[in-house]
Amino acid sequence: MSVEVVSLEIPEVKIIRPRKFGDHRGFFSEVYNKKAFAEAGVELDFIQDNHSYSAEAGTLRGLHYQGGEFAQDKLVRCVRGRILDVAVDIRKASPTFGKWVSAEISAAEWNQILVPVGFAHAILTLEPDTEIIYKVTGHYAPTHDFGIRWNDPDLAIDWGVDEDRVILSDKDRAQPFFKDVVHWF
Repeated sequence: MSVEVVSLEIPEVKIIRPRKFGDHRGFFSEVYNKKAFAEAGVELDFIQDNHSYSAEAGTLRGLHYQGGEFAQDKLVRCVRGRILDVAVDIRKASPTFGKWVSAEISAAEWNQILVPVGFAHAILTLEPDTEIIYKVTGHYAPTHDFGIRWNDPDLAIDWGVDEDRVILSDKDRAQPFFKDVVHWF
């Protein structure tokens, strides 16, 4: 089984498209196969699957990351609806430090995004009743859970939606600005 892997403008962030086989009954797809991913150059040890549901379009979750020994690689796929997925490079020594990339991930496109350690991550739902499932390489650790303000003017992320239409948690509304972050990679 092969898998297509394409790097984005920041090459560590990748779009992954597993093969999908369909007929009159429906379809079958191996959305993750450790051997096939390794053959495509993606060798990670995922330890947990998470499932997130957002009722309304315009729900924004992020920009989140975990630091230290609890840092996480994430493999995100959308099983219903569409999302804009954003990754911000927070690796201090990186030539793309403070830059971001985004991609639309959807159930219809059958694509996934790999967001590696060293990136803050966010999703914005583009349709109501959107669900994502994502694999991570580290367990959740509240003491190592950090974030960055989603609408930081220094990052200037193009979310493609009016700020007053974004639905946020209180936690995401209060995240620090990029210039005030103290936990980098």
